[in-house]
Amino acid sequence: MSRCALGLATFICSITVCAEIRITADVVYGHKDGMALTYDVLAPERPNGAGILSMISGAWYSIWQAPEQRLGSMQHLLDAGYTVFAVHHGSAPRFNVVEAVSDVRAATRHIVARAADYKVDAKRLGVTGASAGGHLSLMLALNPEGKDEELTGRRRWLGPRYASSAKASAPLAAVVAYFPPVDMTAFMSQDERSPQLKITESEAVAISPVEYATEGDPPVLLIHGDVDRVVPIEQSEILVKAMNQNNMTYDLIVMESAGHGFRGEQAEQARSAMVAWFDEHLGP
Repeated sequence: MSRCALGLATFICSITVCAEIRITADVVYGHKDGMALTYDVLAPERPNGAGILSMISGAWYSIWQAPEQRLGSMQHLLDAGYTVFAVHHGSAPRFNVVEAVSDVRAATRHIVARAADYKVDAKRLGVTGASAGGHLSLMLALNPEGKDEELTGRRRWLGPRYASSAKASAPLAAVVAYFPPVDMTAFMSQDERSPQLKITESEAVAISPVEYATEGDPPVLLIHGDVDRVVPIEQSEILVKAMNQNNMTYDLIVMESAGHGFRGEQAEQARSAMVAWFDEHLGP
């Protein structure tokens, strides 16, 4: 990383060149309560023309990290030629899960509208994430029209100001979700320790990916451990049932004896399966 050179590009983002990866940091796609909503762009030396949106979210906390520090976790996608968009949303505990869904959808619309600027094909965009990030990934892929936004009716005073139109089309072509919550009624809570989940039942239904499985949706790969105590594998199984009923293209990889996260060979297997899925469904 000592060879990285830092420069400024426009008033809203910085560009860093690290080895063979070109990083555009802090692209602003909107504002909320006076704070910027951003994503980072990591472009490989030999891009294949497709892009992957990576949801930066764990328990709907979207923790900032310098994009250079994310290179390790993104390397398998970058090595395969994918331009990666690390998407941040308004984070818990200040903002809840409903608002996180709206934020990442706004980011997706922003990326789709500017795909040509990033030298990616807007029709060859995939999305991935783990746990809360997997939930957000599925909401983006299965509900691109934002039907949940109408159902929840949540609008903060002054509200978010997104740099993209809510009416803009932002379809995605493939999704890989690791151990995702898909029925949010099983996770809603009034516990003060989980402010991001203090939502009503109607809101929980509205942001449940299982409600939106429809024939013609993009291909879905689910990867889940069979002893996950945080998000039980039954969550992926109920989505599989819904996708099967709706004639969707999907697959479920079950990691034996794995909990909420994978290590060693299983981690490598999951990474390889993700890249293979995107290679299959995002090809030119």
